[in-house]
Amino acid sequence: MRWSRTFIPTLRDDPADAVAPSHRLLVRGGFIRQLMAGSYSLLPLGMRVAQKVSSIIREEMDAIGGQEFLAPVVHPAEVWKRTGRWDDVEGIMVKFEDRKGADLVLALTHEEVFAHLATEMSSYRELPQLWYHLQTKFRDEARPRSGLLRVREFVMKDSYSFDLDESGLDVQFEAHRGAYDRIFGRMGLDAVQVEASSGNMGGSDSVEFVVRSPTGEDRVALCGVCGYAANLERAVSTLDEIVDEDWQGPPARFPTPGVRTIAALAGLGEFASAERQIKTLVYMVGDRMHLVAVRGDHELEVQKLADAVTDGVRPATAGEIFAALGAHPGSLGAVGVDLPVIADPALRGRSNMVTGANEDDFHLRGVDVERDIDVGRWLDLRSVEDGEACGRCFGGTLSLSTVIEVGHIFKLGLKYSRALGAEVLDESGRPTPLVMGSYGIGVGRSMAAIVEARHDAKGIVWPVSVAPFAIVVTLLRPDRSAVRRVGERLYHDLSAAGMDVILDDRNERPGVKFADAELVGIPYRLTVGPRGVDTGRVELRARDNSVDESVEFDGAVARMVELIP
Repeated sequence: MRWSRTFIPTLRDDPADAVAPSHRLLVRGGFIRQLMAGSYSLLPLGMRVAQKVSSIIREEMDAIGGQEFLAPVVHPAEVWKRTGRWDDVEGIMVKFEDRKGADLVLALTHEEVFAHLATEMSSYRELPQLWYHLQTKFRDEARPRSGLLRVREFVMKDSYSFDLDESGLDVQFEAHRGAYDRIFGRMGLDAVQVEASSGNMGGSDSVEFVVRSPTGEDRVALCGVCGYAANLERAVSTLDEIVDEDWQGPPARFPTPGVRTIAALAGLGEFASAERQIKTLVYMVGDRMHLVAVRGDHELEVQKLADAVTDGVRPATAGEIFAALGAHPGSLGAVGVDLPVIADPALRGRSNMVTGANEDDFHLRGVDVERDIDVGRWLDLRSVEDGEACGRCFGGTLSLSTVIEVGHIFKLGLKYSRALGAEVLDESGRPTPLVMGSYGIGVGRSMAAIVEARHDAKGIVWPVSVAPFAIVVTLLRPDRSAVRRVGERLYHDLSAAGMDVILDDRNERPGVKFADAELVGIPYRLTVGPRGVDTGRVELRARDNSVDESVEFDGAVARMVELIP
């Protein structure tokens, strides 16, 4: 291809609304353009990168036995209602009606559709199966931001495995784990596997693949000793033991006028320090109000609560809270309350604690958790913090990192197959629901994650595997026939050797061409100028500065074959 005939609208300045490096550079480099919030067009360079990312994904999926499909983007509501997700994902799911009044939905994922397709199987002899596609998804994100990192419309590779039993699912899960490692490695990403929540996908187990980045929206806990890694939605740690002072008698009520926060209460004295407080939160679990208790210096990880209950959770409203407890947040407690209580184990066995009295401007001290609070369920609910002891090896220390999620694999089990009637006859002739797995990678997010990991002050530094072009042949003074003749020959020889090359034949100053090549991130630049034509040499420079040399024109193609096998 020729730069002069290719639509590459590079920009000199950063877009005003872009903060994340990938957002800035993909716009400036002419890869993407925003149509509306969370919706981007891929321009020719963006399409070339996306196609290469997709090709890597396809190759690795095919290598583990995947068969490619293409399922529709618009789904009938019926399949989503049968699995219970019609209401579970309210807010991000776009629902509408066709001209006949039938309820439809824009695909935000495809578990239902592939489980429906699987109903055509009838015998265990047809298993295992692994199906995948690369298809558009639409999720009505409340706050799309950071370019391709969080969008509303995107292309995702989602694959679905079907087996007769859990052992078969384990095999397919591990096959995907290995395939994802290879996919991200080929993209130049150092992806880390972490334990994760399955969220509204359901199932027994899930693993996220994440890339460390200061622009990420997720946080993970990592142990440098045993290798334990988990999203904060699943992470556990070990806490130092706290020895409580004795308190004689029942809890004592005391005035706390205007005190509504943990910090304000702690300011009253050591007896009310944050680690000696019980923080009481109010959540609706299904249609029933629950009190959720954690230590005052700890934060509730809401997803842990949601994962532990089956009826869905939401924070109670201020009106619901006051109607049930007679007080406002900041004065709430679980002592003597006839509501179900869920508590974090960090409170187990604690005594001489301080909590709200369920009366504004009053608290209780001397609370013995085991004696005074009727805890119905003890659940790990707290967010781990940086520097806490690892809960896996008990010898390491956890460090928290901000990350970008680039892939997620789930053991779904029977949730979708049972709901949609996807079953086969086993060896005994008995109907058996299919055991499913679900596995996703976002193409656009992968592109953005690569840029987040591989950029400098000049622009993007693509790895050859996904770069829009591997080589740019830059002509200095293309108006001179000798320069153009040598450059054209080099361009054709590289193309004939199977190289992905673009010829920068524009009538622009050298500085403009060099800056554009660096901004766009093409891995290798071969510069042909009048002086080099006279001496029979071209200048070779790698975008990552690993190569900077002069090579003979006749040996340039061979040298590039060495660098790009």
